[in-house]
Amino acid sequence: MRFYNRELELKKLRQIEKQSSNGAKMTVLVGRRRIGKTKLIKEAFEKKVYLFVSRKSEPLLCEEFISIVETELGITVHGEFHSFAKLFAYLMELSVSRGFTLVIDEFQEFLQINSSIYSDIQNVWDSYKDRSKLNLVLSGSIYSLMRRIFEDRKEPLFGRADTKIHLKPFTIITLKEILTEVYPAFTPDDLLSLYMFSGGVAKYVELFVNAGAFSRDQQIDLMFDEFSLFLEEGKNLLIEEF
Repeated sequence: MRFYNRELELKKLRQIEKQSSNGAKMTVLVGRRRIGKTKLIKEAFEKKVYLFVSRKSEPLLCEEFISIVETELGITVHGEFHSFAKLFAYLMELSVSRGFTLVIDEFQEFLQINSSIYSDIQNVWDSYKDRSKLNLVLSGSIYSLMRRIFEDRKEPLFGRADTKIHLKPFTIITLKEILTEVYPAFTPDDLLSLYMFSGGVAKYVELFVNAGAFSRDQQIDLMFDEFSLFLEEGKNLLIEEF
């Protein structure tokens, strides 16, 4: 399925990227799982350092990140980095002389790895932001945690973000556009059922489209298939949030 909608978000992200050449910018991108944050990031930035925070030990995570940084920026990182704070300071220092986009996806996962990382990031950011040319994008899918990190006055990163983008589900207008392209013979019932079953969540819409499940009956069959992704989604969302 091709990239739909999100014109306003794309325009804003690219605008911020240009502005970062005159001073570091921090953008927070939030939205529930499967809403299309990663796809939006990849569409918005042709060149970027993309770091995904998985639940691993901090030294192992840094080792993976260094490999990505070297590949994307065409540099050799000297020294050992066992803490993300040290690596982030290195990247901020590097961005003083050369601007680049740094994306940290699933940013809230640092809470499980080392919650003091947020204080370290705040200290490094405050020290370098006026001289840096870094376009920093922090993305997260657990809304309650991302809100706590950036909107709780007691948290170190409160008030640090320049822009916050809350990625919303597709509207019924966008769903109608999608069906018009892929299944022109759709009925009002087909559109209504797609809206009800997907909730406008980009990944779910993509699953229906890729499976050719355009009619209401086809959509129901896909959802209740023995191997369907939908069967576990409710449980997984509850586990993540609570």
